[in-house]
This record gives sequence, C-alpha cells and structure tokens, in this order.
Amino acid sequence: MTSYDTLFIGGRWTEPAGSETIEVRSPHDQSLVGRVPGAAEADVDRAVEAARQAFDHGPWPRATPSERRAVLARFNELHTARGRELAALVTSENGTPLWFTGLLHNGGIAEQTASYLRASESFGWEERLESGTTVRREPVGVIAAVIPWNAPHQSALAKIVPALLAGCTVVLKAAPETALDALVLGEIFAEAGLPEGVLSILPAGREVSEYLVSHPSVDKIAFTGSTAAGRRIAAIAGEQLKRVSLELGGKSAVIILEDADHAAVAEGLKTASLANNGESCVAHTRVLAPRSRYEEIVAALATMIEGLTVGDPSDPATFIGPVVRADQQQRVRNYIDLGIKEGARLVVGGSDVPQGLEGGFYVRPTLFADVDNSMRIAREEIFGPVLVVIPFDDEEDAVRIANDSPYGLGGGVWSADAEHGMEIARRVRTGTFSVNGAHAALDGPFGGYKASGIGREFGLVGLGQYVEFKTISS
Repeated sequence: MTSYDTLFIGGRWTEPAGSETIEVRSPHDQSLVGRVPGAAEADVDRAVEAARQAFDHGPWPRATPSERRAVLARFNELHTARGRELAALVTSENGTPLWFTGLLHNGGIAEQTASYLRASESFGWEERLESGTTVRREPVGVIAAVIPWNAPHQSALAKIVPALLAGCTVVLKAAPETALDALVLGEIFAEAGLPEGVLSILPAGREVSEYLVSHPSVDKIAFTGSTAAGRRIAAIAGEQLKRVSLELGGKSAVIILEDADHAAVAEGLKTASLANNGESCVAHTRVLAPRSRYEEIVAALATMIEGLTVGDPSDPATFIGPVVRADQQQRVRNYIDLGIKEGARLVVGGSDVPQGLEGGFYVRPTLFADVDNSMRIAREEIFGPVLVVIPFDDEEDAVRIANDSPYGLGGGVWSADAEHGMEIARRVRTGTFSVNGAHAALDGPFGGYKASGIGREFGLVGLGQYVEFKTISS
C-alpha cells in the first residue's frame, strides 16, 4: 500500500491544514490502495503564495531556457526509470489496464516530455525584427493546473512541463481517484532539482478546485476534464481576465469508406475506440459506415468486441478493465439502456455486469447498430466502452454527420487510398484526425474545436500557451 501523510507544497513535504483523508480504492475489487491527505483551501493559499513568491522573486523565471531544460531533462530520466512502478500504481488506482498504462509510462510520456524539451530549444524566446523591434516571450506567471483521473501523469505533465520550461510556477490540483501517483510526481521533481516554491501538488475534490482557479494570485488556468466543468472554469477566467486553456470532451467520429479493409478497421478501432476502457476524450466512439457495406462493418466490429478480455486490469492479458467509480459505472449502464429505448439495435454487450466481476465497477463492452446521429448515445460523451455505428449514404453525408456534433476533438477515416483520406481529413472540423489509424506525433498541437476546448497542448504550440508577448521598441 502507498500512503502519504503530508502534501507537496512549494517543493516541501508539509503537514496538511485540515484533517480530511482521501482513501484510494481499487475499482476492480474496492481494496484499499492507499491514503493521502485531502487538501483544504488553506493549503491552496499556502501553495499559491509559494508559487507567487517563487515567480516574483525566485530564480526559476530568471533562469535561462537551457538551465530550465536541464532540470526537466533530468526529471524525464528519473520519471522514465520508474515507469513500471508508476504504470502498476495508476492501474491499481483507476482501473486502466496494465497494457495501456505500460505504453504511457514506458515510452509515451517520456516522448511527450522530450517533444517539449525539443520545442524549448527552437522556441524564439527573444527575437529582433527587421524594424529593430525586439519581441520577447515571457512566462505567464502562476499556473493553476487541474487534471482528471483517466491518464493522470500524461495530463499533469502536458501542463507542468511546458509551464516550467517557460519559467512559470505551478500548483497542480490532482483528482482524488489518482491522488497517490500525483504525490509521487513531487518526489521525482524534488529529486530532479526543481527549486523551492516552483511546484505544489494538491489532491482534492471539486470545491477546492474552484477555490484554486478563482484565486486572485493565479495568472492562468490549465484544465483537462469535462465540458461542463470547462464551461464553469471559462466563466471564472472571463470574470477575472485570467489566461485559460481547456482540453475538454469529445464524441469523435471515424468514417469508414467503401474501399477500407474491414479487418484492419476493426483491429485499429480496438485501440482508437476502446483503449483505457473507453474512458478517453479522443475515443472514436461514433463509427460512420456506408450503407452498401454496413452489415459487414457491424459484423467485423462485433467479432472484435466479443474477443476482448474483460477483467482484472493488473493482468497483462486484460484489454478492458473496470471503469473508475460506481457512479460512472451506473452512468454508462444508463446510457446503454437509453440506447435501447431510443431504438438502436444492441449487437454486443448490454447493461448487465459481466458475470464473475460483480465486485468491481465493470461494464460490458457494447456495440449499437442502426443508430441515428440525433440519438443521445450518438451526441453525448458516455466515457465508457460503448460504440455506435451510424450509416451514411455517400461521402458528403459522412462528412456532414461527422461535423454534426457539439464536439470537435478527434476523428479519423479509413480508406485504401491514403491521399483520399487526407482530403476527407481536411473537411472534418476537429483538432486532431487520423488516416488509417495513424498515431499522432507528440510534437503536433493537440486540442479541440467547439465544445472540445480552447487552446492546444504539445510541442511548440503547447509551449506557447504559457508565455506572454512583449514588444520592445528601441
């Protein structure tokens, strides 16, 4: 069991202000994984004050970009060295299967951080224009970073790393479901040599989150989470004229063209749609299939889903584990029942709990056919292992359906002609898009259109979210 009795505030392990304890329990069997103190508003005050002092008077914002890079590069080495341990810990906390946490913590997150380090080397920190004007990029200030539980280190470091490279100071508010791995980050950053005051890590619930993002000494909010919470944060930022970046929900459509290889499509959607138990903002959960080959595609997807291993997420053979909490389990099951009521055809799965797994928060991987894009199961983010297959008449109809969504985070197309797939990609209004299951490079910007958010993460563009421009005429 992993437990802490102190909080990481301003780079120091500090007694909490309150008496609340967060118990982290396994979604697989509700066994106790560990305990941490729950941060209170007084802890937020201390963390923000430490960040404010470190930004206004400390060495970090005044260090050179190369000096900051050296500390972050050391952090990346130390973090990668603990990859196996961290993958197992996150799996025990949130139910993400070990195959997925292993991919993240044994390569994926390291490359994400490395892409930011490379961006920092080529970033135009200070440039002189032909007119003789100097343009500087300076750190925004104190950052309130608020992250979800579904990929905690990936989300945390997508914000902490560029913020620190830019010279900002950070208060990270971690989700209570993954409070343990959040505090491990404090250990690693301290070992990497981050100066005092620059980083605090506070596990807490929503009320403390709102207190943090509303704090008058915070200059920018960086948030990943639900669109509903993002709207509230955007309202707070607007009232206070804080800078804000929001990575929010999605209901991504993948278009299957008539010439696509259905076996390859099914194998590709196994991860694009159902990785991390379907608890992913970019999951391709709307499958758009041509009427001419509709039943073939439905059958291929059904075969793939029926072959998935559901069970203990710590077993390397498991593909689908439990969802994170009992209320999330019930929410997904309610959507499955709703789909049946809306008239969709249940092909695989259902709202009953898988046999033998009643002790955990399990949901059967579910496939619906004969879905209309107006149905709630096609329009609302379910955040679980549920796919819907929507028929289309021709490519114009497919693009129309793909764009007919309040979201615009991800999407994809499958075609025997990759260049034609690129033509489709240019017409769909989403921040990210894949052709034939290609993986997104971590140096390209990541984020969404419409209700999927504001701003971008990763690479040069992501680093640029943490700077202000200053123009100096001389």
